[in-house]
Amino acid sequence: MNYDVIVIGGGPSGLMAAIAAAEHGGKTLLLEKGKKLGKKLAISGGGRCNVTNKLPQEEVIKHIPGNGKFLYSAFSVFNNYDIVDFFENMGVGLKEEDHGRMFPKSNSAKSVVDALVNKMEELGIEVKLNTPVEAVHYDELEHTVILKDGKKITTKSIVIAAGGKAVPHTGSTGDGYAWAKKAGHTITELYPTEVALKSDEEFIKNKSLQGLSLRDVALSVLNKRNKPIITHQMDMIFTHFGVSGPAVLRCSQFVVKELMRGREIVPMVLDALPSENEEQLFQSIMKSAAENPKKAFKNVIKGVAPERFLTYILEQNKVSDEQKCANVSKETIRSIVHGLKKFTFYVNGSLPLEKAFVTGGGVSIKEVVPNTMQSKRMHGLYFCGEILDIHGYTGGYNITSALVTGRLAGMNAALDAVSVTGR
Repeated sequence: MNYDVIVIGGGPSGLMAAIAAAEHGGKTLLLEKGKKLGKKLAISGGGRCNVTNKLPQEEVIKHIPGNGKFLYSAFSVFNNYDIVDFFENMGVGLKEEDHGRMFPKSNSAKSVVDALVNKMEELGIEVKLNTPVEAVHYDELEHTVILKDGKKITTKSIVIAAGGKAVPHTGSTGDGYAWAKKAGHTITELYPTEVALKSDEEFIKNKSLQGLSLRDVALSVLNKRNKPIITHQMDMIFTHFGVSGPAVLRCSQFVVKELMRGREIVPMVLDALPSENEEQLFQSIMKSAAENPKKAFKNVIKGVAPERFLTYILEQNKVSDEQKCANVSKETIRSIVHGLKKFTFYVNGSLPLEKAFVTGGGVSIKEVVPNTMQSKRMHGLYFCGEILDIHGYTGGYNITSALVTGRLAGMNAALDAVSVTGR
């Protein structure tokens, strides 16, 4: 059977591409190798589905540090505000939470997935589940998709929305890279982003901080000159292998890139009290110690920082639980304050790409037309979603990129195919 548009991949970008293609007059088929559509959407935002972010466009693009600027053209056609309208017009009410994150009012990702699936049914889009693609054959006038069972389907336009390599249990196993390469595309080096980091520090090995959560800390990644590359102020947690939590995930791609450049270890600096000035904190603790010479120093500074973290820093500075304020030197107090404000540790790796939330690298954006998502290497070929070398932080930014690129890819794939047939 002949189609105008075949979309490969039933994730957020693929679903959006199929809908856009059908809305623009394309006879559309969506192929999904798994048994369910929108598997990644269903688990996003802790099962609540963070569909987009309502921050101004400039801010959204800033939160997509992996080639986000490429999306400026796409955003002029369809942006984060259009995503909100798109879902609300389908009856999915959205609500805004912290940092502009948009969630369905139902608090259920299922309502988002169901709305997209129902829209596809309404538009008469043909969907084949449990249908893995074996290969794609490109030709002058039309392309052929060869399925694993040997069946061949012809189409005028192909949208590859097969995802990256992160979260493989949702079906993102990197299948699409080979089809992109066959069409002459460059795949930039793949690497994990939004990923937990590993460390061989003694406090990790001996588990002295394992399970400790720190709220609203400032975490920085340092370059070779010991200057911060990036700082994120969010929560973090010490784990049995290293560090994790939102601040770590946001910093992770900068660490991974430094390691890819040949550094064996990368320093990170943790400021447990970002709203406090180091000198003022030092003076304040000195004053309290001077006013309570006979009290245990540990009790005088109790509550300055989370107890386990404070205990660890006191141990590092050889201050015992019973030690009186009168017996703690000015230098030791300065060292303790420095430890709270500039706790430096080294990371030497990340969890593998399969354990990351997002894939870095992919189809080079230099070879894709920014306002249509069309391949510059092959007629009738379009890309969208995580297969592209675009990645953002968690917080609705990656789904925004997937939906925006999906919208453009599907729409232009259909317009292209329909103009060829002259319909």
